[in-house]
Amino acid sequence: MKPNIIMIICHDLGQHLSCYGNISVKTPNIDYIAEDGILFRNYFATSPLCSPSRGSIMTGRYPATTGFMGLVNRGWELSPKEKTLPAYLKEFGYSTYLFGFQHERRDPKSLGYDYIIGWYDPPHLARKITPQVVSFLEEKDIKEPFFACIGFFEVHRPWGIYEKVDPKIVKVPNYLPDDSNVREDLAMFYGSILETDYYVGRILEALRKSNREANTLLIFTTDHGIAFPRAKSTLYDAGIKTTLLLRWCEGGLRGGKVYDELLSNIDLLPTLLDILEADIPEVIQGKSFKGLLYKGDYSPRKEIFAQKDWHDIYDPIRCIRTERFKYIRNFVEGIWPYLPLPLDIEESLSRKALGNSHFLRLREKEELYDLKEDPDEFNNLANDTEYSCILKELRDRLWNWMEENKDTILEGPIPVPGRGFVQDPVPMFNNKKDEIVGKMI
Repeated sequence: MKPNIIMIICHDLGQHLSCYGNISVKTPNIDYIAEDGILFRNYFATSPLCSPSRGSIMTGRYPATTGFMGLVNRGWELSPKEKTLPAYLKEFGYSTYLFGFQHERRDPKSLGYDYIIGWYDPPHLARKITPQVVSFLEEKDIKEPFFACIGFFEVHRPWGIYEKVDPKIVKVPNYLPDDSNVREDLAMFYGSILETDYYVGRILEALRKSNREANTLLIFTTDHGIAFPRAKSTLYDAGIKTTLLLRWCEGGLRGGKVYDELLSNIDLLPTLLDILEADIPEVIQGKSFKGLLYKGDYSPRKEIFAQKDWHDIYDPIRCIRTERFKYIRNFVEGIWPYLPLPLDIEESLSRKALGNSHFLRLREKEELYDLKEDPDEFNNLANDTEYSCILKELRDRLWNWMEENKDTILEGPIPVPGRGFVQDPVPMFNNKKDEIVGKMI
């Protein structure tokens, strides 16, 4: 019997849950999914931006391939040629539902949903969307199997409507300054997480009462890292490392297991198709990890790739991350801040704590980090001769990936579709490989 599938996806969460070791906030309802299901510690987004990352979840393909490199509300859209998760599931006999938020196309109907609830009535807050989900689960005559994507606006800024936690108990991440502004900002952020957890609990309770829990594959995930400096909109781990929890009692996905293997969010779609014993089309670039879940054939990833192009501004960067090292390629030069911030972060309390430190030095062309010795990615080893072989190897692997994906950054600056450059294009490094890197080896 095919499982029902419920995917709860929120904004800007990273891994800031107590089941991931965050001591500043208790998330018992989300933790329950992990404690009775499966938690993935090294699950990465293809992009630290909402739309491109969600596009990868929906298609199993990289933004570099789909061309979906910016936000829908800023002129981008997932191509109509790209087939999505609900469209695949419809072909496999599923009825498909969207509750609340999506950020892949201007018209959610084109994504393959049979029913759309709440999307046309923003804001898509958990307190608004959850009652609609509960009412749906209380219905007795739902066409099964069903796929329900539940999109919460949380935990995106702003956080003024939530009851904040005590700033004194907040643990400040190592990559942020520990001062009163940052603590206040984090206290409000964690308040939004607590509200999200409460409403996830309401959904879990309704699912339990519906007698559908045992045969429901439950997915809890997010799009990218938290909306703080050096996280969201960067390719540091704080920007691309994300939550993935799975639970399916009748399908054996339970037991509180934890996996440390490298995974990308393009891997989720082919894994779901594989679990359903559906064919995985060759166009899907993700790799099924069903074998990892069921002790079958599985070859662990040696690396993940991620990219950033357009958010508030044009900022093209690419990275490759292995278990031990991270290599980042910045495709800008000249007068450019070391850490350009999205507008919502630029206007935040945490921005005040930075002073102007994120503007005071220029970004380097290449960044290399030893994640074992430097997990917060502060010590750039790109110019350290001791690491020159590693630098060259990762540089070549990243370049090969870009060529294989026909990454348009290789052809020059990437304009917004139909709008060109809404700002002056930043100066580009010469993007012929021999001229970029040949003199650096």
